[in-house]
Amino acid sequence: MPIVSDAAHYRAPARPAVATPRVDTTLHIVPARHPWRWVGSAFAALVLVGIVHSLATNPRWEWGVFAEYFLAPAVLKGLGKTLALTVLAALLSTVLGTGLALARLSRSPLLAALAWAYIWVFRSLPALLVLIILYNFAYLYEYLWLGVPFTELGIKWSTVDVLSQFTVAVLGLGMMQAAYTAEIIRGGILGVDHGQHEAAAALGLPASRRIFRIILPQALRSIVPTAFNEVIGLVKGTSIVYVLALPELFYTVQVIYNRTQAVIPLLIVATVWYLLITSALTSLQFYVERYFARGALRNLPPTPLQRLRGWLKEHTHG
Repeated sequence: MPIVSDAAHYRAPARPAVATPRVDTTLHIVPARHPWRWVGSAFAALVLVGIVHSLATNPRWEWGVFAEYFLAPAVLKGLGKTLALTVLAALLSTVLGTGLALARLSRSPLLAALAWAYIWVFRSLPALLVLIILYNFAYLYEYLWLGVPFTELGIKWSTVDVLSQFTVAVLGLGMMQAAYTAEIIRGGILGVDHGQHEAAAALGLPASRRIFRIILPQALRSIVPTAFNEVIGLVKGTSIVYVLALPELFYTVQVIYNRTQAVIPLLIVATVWYLLITSALTSLQFYVERYFARGALRNLPPTPLQRLRGWLKEHTHG
């Protein structure tokens, strides 16, 4: 008979189950602390409160006089002249500057040389000097004539009648600004990849269509920011036409404070209006840049309203 060992039927006693401790694997994110940021913010807030307190409590600011003249009819009329000067001079400088930029890029040596000479002259002269020369242009030429050269066929106007104060201001500011606008546009066109020029030429498009339909739309992405800076500078530059006794915003304010002796309040009136105009142009610049960035950026920059909503959402749910 086979002998069966008791070891084959032996079972080891079961060990009591030991509870395995649970390990918390959740990550606890500790936000970085920036104490100096809070210190700087507190200091800036303190300075801001001090400025506001000074503006509110110093009687020499004469805020009552400011409120009296801020919407005065004479000031609003001067503001209208400033806006009209800005718009017309900007349009003139854009049209003339575009022509000058294309002439400088032209293969015609004569066109390129004339455009270069125009830009050189008007970038070298102070705006005040240009305005005074144009205002006294009737001394050099009593009449302005338009017609066939070297013949009697044409139309003649009195220079004094044509070049009024407003016309001189628009021409002077526009012609001066055109020299800078031309260089901005030329730089934008040169900034477009040369392959775009070659591709447009390979399609057999005329030169005018290549420039205005393919090259300039791409160049505008780099032209727009600098061009808007020039327009903002033009708004402030309109104040220089006070030498022509043209009643724009700054000249009107001068006339009023020379009569009332309230110099600071009237200067603050002009300051606030200039700030409002440039703020509107800055906002317009943002949306124009955003519009032209559609073909270059996958994600457009958020608008100020979108940023505000994101900030509120972050701080409300965070």
